[in-house]
Amino acid sequence: MLLLILLNFHQQKHDQQKACKRGYFLIKGKYMKVFLTGANGLLGHKLALYLLEKGDIELMATGRGPSRIATEKKFSYKDIDLTHAEVLQDTLIHFQPDVVIHTAAMTQADECELNPEACWAINTLAVENLGIMAGKLNAFFIHLSTDFVFDGFSGPYRENDLPNPVSKYGNSKLASEKAATLCLSGWAIVRTVLVYGVVPNMSRNNLVLWVKDSLEKGIPIKVVSDQWRTPTLVDDLAEACWLIANKRAHGLWHISGEEILSPYQMALKTAEFFGLNSQLIEKVDASTFSQPAKRPQKTGFIIDKARTLLGYKPHSFEEGLKELNRQLIQYKTIPVPGSGETP
Repeated sequence: MLLLILLNFHQQKHDQQKACKRGYFLIKGKYMKVFLTGANGLLGHKLALYLLEKGDIELMATGRGPSRIATEKKFSYKDIDLTHAEVLQDTLIHFQPDVVIHTAAMTQADECELNPEACWAINTLAVENLGIMAGKLNAFFIHLSTDFVFDGFSGPYRENDLPNPVSKYGNSKLASEKAATLCLSGWAIVRTVLVYGVVPNMSRNNLVLWVKDSLEKGIPIKVVSDQWRTPTLVDDLAEACWLIANKRAHGLWHISGEEILSPYQMALKTAEFFGLNSQLIEKVDASTFSQPAKRPQKTGFIIDKARTLLGYKPHSFEEGLKELNRQLIQYKTIPVPGSGETP
């Protein structure tokens, strides 16, 4: 009996290695099956579009409310509350994923500070449940995290730098990283920084779009100049998630842009690129705003590991603005959002 189990294990491993050479995993005779959370968010939506363009992938996307994924490609979608463990378990067992990519989270730091119980349930407990379930199904688990696990005193950071969060949001995400490692079939934690970009039917603004929209309407804005980040184009982050999934690249990964910029510098560059009035941008420091959650002053990532081992090549910020503008033009004529198939 033991010999038979070992022979089956080695055969499965051999099949996966052959499939990897072709650019995807072949498991039980099927192409890669991806279970994606947070599909109505910026990253989740972008990642869904990216994966569907790849082909050879069966996608089960989940989110809150109806699907906003704008594509005519075939995929499945389910409106699901990830804190409902039984519903989540039934959905996963039915789909039998090869890879689980968890992008859903409560990401507003102030909201987390004011609602710590909800923050912990969504950002930590749901990850623990999802990771354990993924492990039982032998699925590779990819969990998205944040630069807010650091205190901001010595950025930019490498993967082996010690976290020290300064907010409830940061604490919940650090705890979620530990929870993700409970997935016994393999895991990757993807930390990222200040994501910007565009998808069709967006539900929430990001810094670049907020600056652009405000200046186009002639609205003066105040932008912080004493915090620094390495802003990340969502397209780069989506590609990195795919690279990690395709390689089953176990471990901790820092994924972001390379340029260290303050939000104020980002705002000026955005105004210059779109030909907008930068005089409407007021330079302020963080003390100008009364915010419940403390922000780390200087984070940003050193991405040498991802460059070397994944072949990750992010856009510069200027290149990111060009890509964002190209997509804004493209999305003026978009297909009706796909509702997906009900599983």
